[in-house]
Amino acid sequence: MKIKQAVLFFLLGCLIGPFLLYFVREINDRDITKEHIASAEILFGLEFNEAQRDSMLDGVIANRDGYFAVRELNISNDVWPSILFNPIPHGKQISVDDSPSNWGLPEAVQRPETDSEIAFMTVAELGVLLRTGQLTSVELTQIYLNRIEQYDPILEGVITLTADLALVQAARADEELAAGIDRGPLHGIPYGSKDLLALEGFPTTWGAMPYKDQEIELTATVIQRLEEAGAVHLAKLSLGALAWGDVWFDGFTKSPWNTDIGASGSSAGSASLTAAGLMAFAIGSETLGSIVSPSTRNGTTGLRPTYGRVSRHGAMALSWSMDKIGPITRSVQDAALVFDAIYGPDNLDPTLYDFPFSFNADLDISTLRIGYIASSFESNYAFRSFDEQALDVLRELGAELIPIELPELPMNGFSSILSVEAATAFDELTLSGKDNLMVRQIKNAWPNVFRTSRFVPAVEYIQANRARTLLIQQMDEVLKDVDVYISPSFAGSNLLITNLTGNPSVVVPNGFMNNGMPVSITFNGHLFDEGTVLSLSHAYQKATDFHRSYPPEFQ
Repeated sequence: MKIKQAVLFFLLGCLIGPFLLYFVREINDRDITKEHIASAEILFGLEFNEAQRDSMLDGVIANRDGYFAVRELNISNDVWPSILFNPIPHGKQISVDDSPSNWGLPEAVQRPETDSEIAFMTVAELGVLLRTGQLTSVELTQIYLNRIEQYDPILEGVITLTADLALVQAARADEELAAGIDRGPLHGIPYGSKDLLALEGFPTTWGAMPYKDQEIELTATVIQRLEEAGAVHLAKLSLGALAWGDVWFDGFTKSPWNTDIGASGSSAGSASLTAAGLMAFAIGSETLGSIVSPSTRNGTTGLRPTYGRVSRHGAMALSWSMDKIGPITRSVQDAALVFDAIYGPDNLDPTLYDFPFSFNADLDISTLRIGYIASSFESNYAFRSFDEQALDVLRELGAELIPIELPELPMNGFSSILSVEAATAFDELTLSGKDNLMVRQIKNAWPNVFRTSRFVPAVEYIQANRARTLLIQQMDEVLKDVDVYISPSFAGSNLLITNLTGNPSVVVPNGFMNNGMPVSITFNGHLFDEGTVLSLSHAYQKATDFHRSYPPEFQ
């Protein structure tokens, strides 16, 4: 009897099974037809005939089945793609200065009379006070904690205060320095980190409502290295949600130069609070302007290092081929000191390269071949007069400026690289519908960009990256006759090009508009040659005093 039942069920299965499979397929396929393919052709700028569409139909359906299968893996943000970006041009031999750094640190510094004056001192100056016993790290940390309590409600740059941790680290720094243990120029210096860097035991919110309670049980390499250097972690700082702008899930970070104006982003809190004297320096990151822009808006110095220089282990991934981490400080010298503590391989970030770094505080800039982007400086843009004055300062210092022009490629064709990688990094957010929790829901914000990027064909993304290879090769050809070059911070295509090629940039303040807001100029260099870029911009800064101006309402 059981055998007869089994045979009967088998026959019924053979009879009904195909119908069930057809029914399930109809549901999963959502009735994909040749007409849908024809409509998609319009989106992608293609045209096929009826016979071709008919042949494509099964393949299109099979591809989508594959999409569903991969989605089931629930891949987290910290998983790298197997295809890694390499910024080094084909056949290029990287050669950078490996001589010992000449930091040009001050030998004698007198403690100012007021805490606010102390708060605006550079890392280099504070280091002298700590080592001569005029100031302790605990005192300095408390000065900054008091200023955070007083001023952050206005600026809205702190997401998570790490006061207890800071005081413990400061006390340890004082004990070590008193015992003759000196970890270097950052020992005992308080700082803040952009809240896309994980710090074990504390939330890492990425500035976005869907992640406001997220805790990542590891500490980012950059924060680990700063701890090893003896630095004191004060706070995790605001970033525009998922690294765009200055609006985060619980606030709108302002510039201390005008609190009616946003700090720009995405390293909003890092730039704003450093500029306002709420910490000695901060760590920011850039994918496409997120160090350059807030450094400009807040009058700070920002270093965007070469791609592949600073580990992104423990950092939120937005674009695996474009994300860079760097310091935001009050001087170029400070930026060099911080960079020296955080750069280099860690065996965790697979994109890092091992090249030396050397800074020369006494560089004779007349020995350099210095380029400038002639067409950009000659164009009609808002800060032109300030930039012309900066070029004059460099000429007075002995620079012979060489006109150069950057490669001309259809730059709008590269936009899909960032948007597709970002959409991939946060695909789960889009698929779950939790992107509706994001504060900014306008067209020009991540939720809409993520959704729109779903319609970029994989072929076009790969083609954009092949064009990027051409850009890298052409950029190398342009720079073969100069050691370093200068550009407006925003006029022209330099900001986009260098973020795509991975070349380093240093942005420094170079004046103030009539409304009191700071402006900036940018120094750029060869891959992995931060030393020359920093040394030249330091020479410029020594000849000017824009970086010594502080927001009046916060002094």
